[in-house]
Amino acid sequence: MLRTVQKRLQKVFIAFVVGLFAGIVAMRVYIWPRLKADLVTNPAIDIIFQTPFDVILLQVKIGMIVGGFVALPVLLYFARNQLVERGMLPDVEVAWWKTAVVGAIGLVLFALGVAYSYLLFFPIMFDFLASNAVSASLKPTYSIVMWTNFIVVLALSFGLAAQLPLAMGGLSYFEVVPYETFRDNWKYAVVAIFAFGALFSPPDPFTQIMWAAPLLILYGLSLYIAKVVTTMRRGSERLDLVDVVVSRWNFELGGAVVAGALGYAIAAYGAIPVVNDLLAWAGSDVTLPAVDPLVLGAGFGVLGLVVAVLAVVYVEIEAAASQEAAVYGGQARDPENLNLSILDADAVRAAPDERFYAMDEDEAVRLAGEAMEDDQPEKAQAILDRFDSAEEAKEAEREAAEAAGETPSDAVDEAGETDGDETGEGEDEGEGNLLTRTSAGMLNPFTEEETTEEDVGGYYYDIAFVLDSLRSRAIWLVGWFMLVLAVTFYVLYAGALGDLKRNFLSRLPPQVVGDVTLDVVTLHPVEALVFMAKVSALFAAIMTLPVFLYFAWPALEDRGVIRAPRRIVALWFTGLVGALVVGSVVGYLYIAPGIISWLVFDAEQAGMQITYRVSNFLWLVFLTTAGIGLLADVPITMWLLYLSDLLSFRTMYERWRVAVVGSFVVGALVTPESVYTMFIVAFPLAGAFLLGLGVLYLVTLGGRREGGGGSDDPRASRSTR
Repeated sequence: MLRTVQKRLQKVFIAFVVGLFAGIVAMRVYIWPRLKADLVTNPAIDIIFQTPFDVILLQVKIGMIVGGFVALPVLLYFARNQLVERGMLPDVEVAWWKTAVVGAIGLVLFALGVAYSYLLFFPIMFDFLASNAVSASLKPTYSIVMWTNFIVVLALSFGLAAQLPLAMGGLSYFEVVPYETFRDNWKYAVVAIFAFGALFSPPDPFTQIMWAAPLLILYGLSLYIAKVVTTMRRGSERLDLVDVVVSRWNFELGGAVVAGALGYAIAAYGAIPVVNDLLAWAGSDVTLPAVDPLVLGAGFGVLGLVVAVLAVVYVEIEAAASQEAAVYGGQARDPENLNLSILDADAVRAAPDERFYAMDEDEAVRLAGEAMEDDQPEKAQAILDRFDSAEEAKEAEREAAEAAGETPSDAVDEAGETDGDETGEGEDEGEGNLLTRTSAGMLNPFTEEETTEEDVGGYYYDIAFVLDSLRSRAIWLVGWFMLVLAVTFYVLYAGALGDLKRNFLSRLPPQVVGDVTLDVVTLHPVEALVFMAKVSALFAAIMTLPVFLYFAWPALEDRGVIRAPRRIVALWFTGLVGALVVGSVVGYLYIAPGIISWLVFDAEQAGMQITYRVSNFLWLVFLTTAGIGLLADVPITMWLLYLSDLLSFRTMYERWRVAVVGSFVVGALVTPESVYTMFIVAFPLAGAFLLGLGVLYLVTLGGRREGGGGSDDPRASRSTR
């Protein structure tokens, strides 16, 4: 036994190694040169490697993927019996030729999907991305690792998406997912296709359409294939196909005769030379050979016979399937969907019990009334009898379950609370107490008095109340956010990013920078677009916050969270936006050029060639411009909190350690690359907080002139909850 397992694993390993070396050799000898020749159509694109090991490690990575694909079928073949025993594979004997046909169809569809991406999608997309980068004064210098991974992921996604016809057809044929489910939920499929495209393709509309259009067509084709195979399966169960073919022999023979005569006429009366002349006129080198009229007529006759037989079979199957669909009301073949309106009294008596278990009294009375209107009193009585029997059976099951000490779901629904419910509530209460105790401990550092479990419940009620009050305004919040996001992205995409970059570099002191050329490159094809999307989303979130507070103000006042008039919103908006704008302008004009000039000078003195990655360079510019504005918002926010009676100076003074530690937490989350970058963000944040605290210390004379901050007992407004 052990020896057999060892031999099988050796064969799997050999298959993996063969795939590994085949992938490495293919990447080195053929694939990489071919990819660069076919996909790098823009002369501005350069492919580079960042480390000495990039190429060999990428070759090994691709080779391991190929080896895994090669070894997987071998592993499944040897492990099929064990998988069947564990229920991971169905215990069904399938002819080898059927498996081969399904596998061949899957490979062909996969190849078609990859071919579409390689021949049409990639060349257009890379040319567009390179042109967009050049227009923004960026150099498209792609890392070979990122570029290859990008191509592999997109090509595999197109190949897998091309399996839709096979997957939907197979699922529908075996009724794993009925055809009606795919048909009724097509809207969700459309949304999923566009969402999938948003994740795996650049965010511009043209590329989105190139991604989504073929997938939408493919989904429509898959839906039709699912309908055909479902019709064939359901209709063939009600028909004898041999009898159908024999009964329509005259139509089939007529189709063969007409097609044979057409083929004979094409060859005998000079149609082939006319077609060749048309092909030559269109510039094609393809020519049709001369064929004997009898041979062509015979070929057309056989083809016509096959088409006629298939047409007859499909029409009859479609008719039979339509009759069955009427039985289930056009829904899935579920007993609960049985259409009793088209059945007679005997069929109602023979119908499955599940149909009447799912029926309520109103439906039973309605169906019985329809039967009486159709002059079918026996059918009406049968419906009512079956419904009464189902109700009696459910009542008997309920009583038996109660006698056995169990609580059926129906009894729970009717009785409301049971012993089991009380036990569950006790467990939930215990879990709730643990949650509220933990939450109270977390909130203690941020409140003036000790936070109790009752306070946590009050906070939760406040949050739920405020969010519920915003339900009718959600469309305005989302609309405003999307509008700001779209406008900002369009402005950056239309050339503002390049203008800002050129203007910023022109402000670097020439006596420091000298003749050094600063190249800003994109290592990933969509890096510039991703940066635009992130900055747009951040700016949209900042601009949406005042609107959110404006709409939430009445609810916050009603819950006693805020006791200031709504004009405070205008003060907040003006203060925060003003500080952001002023700080950003100061950073753009003075701080950012000074910092980057120092970095450039330091690198030049070390004899380095200076090339910035676009994401790092632009984020550095953003942090030294808009980041200065955000830092200015920290003391402004503290002063506004004090003036709005939201937080007292005493609370901020006593919790300064929490704020400083929070600055380091924010720095670790915003810049997770290293401890050094965390310090770069954390120290300015902590300094801005201490600056705001110092100003408040002077204004309040160390807290002795406390005029804001609200009540001494912040829990007073929540004591009644």
